[in-house]
Amino acid sequence: MDEPLIRLKGITKTYGKGPTAFQALKGIDLNVMQGDFIAVMGASGSGKSTMMNILGCLDVPTGGEFLFRGRHVETLTRDQRALLRRKYFGFVFQGFNLLARTSALENVELPLLYRGDPREVRRKAAMAALDKVGLQDWWDHTPGELSGGQQQRVAIARAIATRPEVLLADEPTGNLDSERSVEIMELLSEFNRENGITVLMVTHEPDMAAYANTIIHFRDGLIERMEINESPIGRARV
Repeated sequence: MDEPLIRLKGITKTYGKGPTAFQALKGIDLNVMQGDFIAVMGASGSGKSTMMNILGCLDVPTGGEFLFRGRHVETLTRDQRALLRRKYFGFVFQGFNLLARTSALENVELPLLYRGDPREVRRKAAMAALDKVGLQDWWDHTPGELSGGQQQRVAIARAIATRPEVLLADEPTGNLDSERSVEIMELLSEFNRENGITVLMVTHEPDMAAYANTIIHFRDGLIERMEINESPIGRARV
């Protein structure tokens, strides 16, 4: 039997100390297999964003075990977590987080620059990523010259330019209209289905969660329930 790509065992997260301490996560157990597409849902303050930050090596748990490819992430130093993040994880945010005065190509190049890739390698990988999201002809446009949907496509291209194993998406359609939201979800579904990228996505929208093969509901720092989606929208079209 295949081992999980990600395994969480009794993960807790507490902010503050003493009587003012707040326990954001109260013991999370979760296995994520290579190629999963998981949607995480829950009210504000339920713990879902805290869990995503821990999964993306942006934060560390207070207790429990976080294993990635069998390695204990919770024991790594800040620099080691940064290296792990750069090599294996891609991030897509609700607010796009693009540099305003920088071209689409240069925005996509950014994580490759941080990784230390040579200029020629960066350009080739960034253009290939823009091609995958259908924006190869818009490479020299700044975010202000792009629609919201196009800006999110640039953000997705930036996330996949490093060829990550895991794509973490935080409300990727939150700032988009219905038509653009469907376009973005079809892209994420395609990368999951055809490239084997494991996708973990936070969303408040059931229509967007329907693209995932597993839907996890958070409540008060715990996983309240987990649903298996037998017919994810993207896969149903194949």
